Amino acid sequence: MGLSNVVGDLSLEMEVDAFRRLFPLRFYERHLSESIRPDGRTLKSARDTSVALGAVASADGSALTKIGSTTMLAAAKMEVMTPSADAPDEGSIAVEYYMPSICSPLVRPGRPAEIAPVISKQLYDTILSSGMIDLKELSLISGKAAWMVYLDIYCLDADGALFDAALLSAVAAFSHLRFPVVSLNDEGRLVMVPEEGNGDKSGKEVVNKEKRKLSLSSPPFSLTCALHKNYILADPTSEEEAVMETFVTVVLNSSGHLVSLYKPGGPVLTQTSVIQDCIALTRQRMKEVQEILDESISGMEID
Repeated sequence: MGLSNVVGDLSLEMEVDAFRRLFPLRFYERHLSESIRPDGRTLKSARDTSVALGAVASADGSALTKIGSTTMLAAAKMEVMTPSADAPDEGSIAVEYYMPSICSPLVRPGRPAEIAPVISKQLYDTILSSGMIDLKELSLISGKAAWMVYLDIYCLDADGALFDAALLSAVAAFSHLRFPVVSLNDEGRLVMVPEEGNGDKSGKEVVNKEKRKLSLSSPPFSLTCALHKNYILADPTSEEEAVMETFVTVVLNSSGHLVSLYKPGGPVLTQTSVIQDCIALTRQRMKEVQEILDESISGMEID
């Protein structure tokens, strides 16, 4: 009796898996009609999220973030540069997003993922337009020296909502960022002071005497929603993204103001209520993610 039950359960599981592979849209629509998803989440629920700061010891700021299985590693390095003549009192940032072949079977070795430069630009535009970073804070000596921040983000596991996870890792890395100590050398150039040194033995002027945090103002957070008929699925997995045809990514800052809205292709949205619902979900998600990030920052300060 027990063996027959096991065989029956296994046979049913194989039938469900085969149906899922052959008719993915019908499989999902059966779940949607019951307001549930195959992974057990409700339609408006995001996956479990975690943030670990200081994941890369050699970086000036770093973070490892996970949303479900989607995993991002962000690392920031700072270098002294000469500011532009148009903005002599401002530093600069550069953002690069990478998708190595290990992150997804869809990314072929030796060929860059087509979406990588798109996400890189979206991240750069979002960070600047949100006003999270005051570029004047990156200035060292007006017209002569300023900080250049290079932020590299590596996708280690691509299981949907890539921009959301990448943006969270960027905000987390900037939250962990510390300015290196620099001083003037004999030639009048700014040089890094070793962490174990104090920069005073040479008698040269120390430009910033100790490591300090980068001040962040209203950091941005995002939520991607998959749209299908009258259904809205928050934080879709890669399988859900492959089945659905319309997506909306809403970016809000921590003050709740709209920073941007992305809708790459798909049918035209005729109902403004859909956008309003996505914004409302993003506002709720933003509070959840902010709490997770704050807990991670508090843990670092205690350590």
